[in-house]
Amino acid sequence: MIFDRKNLDDNALIAIYKKLLFPRVIEEKMLVLLRQGRIGKWFSGIGQEAIAVGCALAMQPDEYILPMHRNLGVFTARNVPFNRLLGQWQGKASGFTKGRDRSFHFGSQEHKIIGMISHLGPQMALADGIALADILADRKKATLVFTGEGGTSEGDFHEALNIAAVWNLPVIFLIENNGYALSTPTNEQYKAKKLIDKAIGYGIEGRQINGNNILEVYYAISEIANNIRKRPRPVLVECTTFRMRGHEEASGTKYVPQELFDEWQDKDPISKFENFLIDEGALRPEWIPYLRNDFLKEIDPIIERVLNEKDIRPNIFTEMGDVYQPSTRPTFKLSGKSSVVRYIDAIRDGLILSMRKYDNLVIMGQDIAEYGGVFKVTEGLVELFGKERVRNTPLCESGVIGAAMGLSLNGYKAIVEMQFADFVSSGFTQIVNNLAKTHYRWGQNVDVVIRMPTGAGTAGGPFHSQSNEAWFTKTPGLKVVYPAFPTDAKGLLMAAIADPNPVMYFEHKYLYRNLTGEVPEGDIYIEIGKARIVKKGTTATIIAYGYAVHWALEYLSNHPELSIEIIDLRSLQPWDVNTVTTSVKKTGRAMVLHEDTLTGGFGAEIAATITENCFKELKAPVMRCASLDTPVPMDKGLESQFLGKSRLEKVMQQLLNYV
Repeated sequence: MIFDRKNLDDNALIAIYKKLLFPRVIEEKMLVLLRQGRIGKWFSGIGQEAIAVGCALAMQPDEYILPMHRNLGVFTARNVPFNRLLGQWQGKASGFTKGRDRSFHFGSQEHKIIGMISHLGPQMALADGIALADILADRKKATLVFTGEGGTSEGDFHEALNIAAVWNLPVIFLIENNGYALSTPTNEQYKAKKLIDKAIGYGIEGRQINGNNILEVYYAISEIANNIRKRPRPVLVECTTFRMRGHEEASGTKYVPQELFDEWQDKDPISKFENFLIDEGALRPEWIPYLRNDFLKEIDPIIERVLNEKDIRPNIFTEMGDVYQPSTRPTFKLSGKSSVVRYIDAIRDGLILSMRKYDNLVIMGQDIAEYGGVFKVTEGLVELFGKERVRNTPLCESGVIGAAMGLSLNGYKAIVEMQFADFVSSGFTQIVNNLAKTHYRWGQNVDVVIRMPTGAGTAGGPFHSQSNEAWFTKTPGLKVVYPAFPTDAKGLLMAAIADPNPVMYFEHKYLYRNLTGEVPEGDIYIEIGKARIVKKGTTATIIAYGYAVHWALEYLSNHPELSIEIIDLRSLQPWDVNTVTTSVKKTGRAMVLHEDTLTGGFGAEIAATITENCFKELKAPVMRCASLDTPVPMDKGLESQFLGKSRLEKVMQQLLNYV
């Protein structure tokens, strides 16, 4: 291993050495505590410190780094207080996540560090969004994101690299190739001779470096980062290294041949650098134990203090209160003017007004720029706001949703248009595990709206017609809205964009051009979580949302003799329990009507809540009317049979006739 000090003087070399040594001393102490049973779990980065420390020293302090669970050196090199790190690992209140997550599953805006989630791959797209925000703001910054050689097999890796390449984003994608993904060796992980060969397929640069050589890492990352700040583009870097401990300590290392340990022990990044410093006259051998002892004197009292901190006292109100960032509906004054517009035009109007209101708002999606989207919702927006803010994306839902989250982390608002709501399944992990849980985990809001063209009635078949809102209503941290009328379509969209939390915005495709209504001009914000009584009645209550509201209205127009109250939920998460239960207590009979399939549909949640809260007032069981438990068929006749509307008459009769 050859070290080249270049223009670094002895003091600079010793400063680097101390940064390299500190995480090793911490790790060795953690292993002692683990054997003593004083801590419960540890993911060791011993042998890989040069990568984390070298990268952290090479990047500017205000540039984002997205590390993984073996990159303690990133945190220590950026001076994250050790007491907070230990508090985090032990689930103490002094940590970053209030005991809600462990390891390095957190972020710190103060230190410009965004931690991982256990799925590993999704964080790479976040780096894209962070870098995009820097480009849009002309900050001339670079972003660095870590992954392992195992992570390069995930689709998120390929999506993130492709987006960064197409958009020329200044991201360093750094692979720590340590030989094993848990127990799977590299020869079972990929066939390429070098992982940087993958860069060729994306038309980007690849560079392999010795990950155990602190100076090589430092100089290489410094050079690349400085270059891409001036000429933005992604670079793939592979750092060769070795994992000297198990995936985590409980997993052991029996699957690793001993000769590999012997080979890499001779390449230990700390002992090799120590020998170099001694040969250079910058370090004297007798100083080493003193330096280690100084670090132990620093951390030992902190360890005792943190380990003796009281356990977190569970509090339901605190837990529930931290799922979302508090938000208030913006104040607005109606213009007094209105016009009759289509459902689709109300959505477009909401987009335009919001884009004018927030100059940091970016819309992303497939074919949404010049083409205007497959449903033409964004038609004309690129002429108004330019391609920087109305962005066509590659066909990669997970990567785009992750980029939207990265934009939010770096000071922007983002809207992602799903071409069809059905396609959101390809980005599911980003939504339910990244967007939804981030504020609860470490207090960081995620300001992203995902527009979901949804629903049947257009003979779209199984993959273009699903009502999949129930995939998301059960996920804490997401807000879910589903407007049935043009005014609500505009007002809920503007409220969703204003809200700092992730919002799933469902817009029914059939209503785009088949429904018109009087819509106020100018700003309008409909409160998320507030239902509307569309029609008052006394005999029974129909609770519906989306297209199903219009089924209910059509039913009543055919039965003017009935006094039935219709409630349009508008929001499904949170939903207006009070308005629903007040109505049902008055009428004594309730039907939940929705387009989604019956089993597991959101109507089951509403029915259960009504039963729990209105049991004494009920004159009949709560009825559900929903679509068949089959995929959505394409044939018009089959589709009509599938939809809950075809059974509305029968179910309503059962409800009204129950004695």
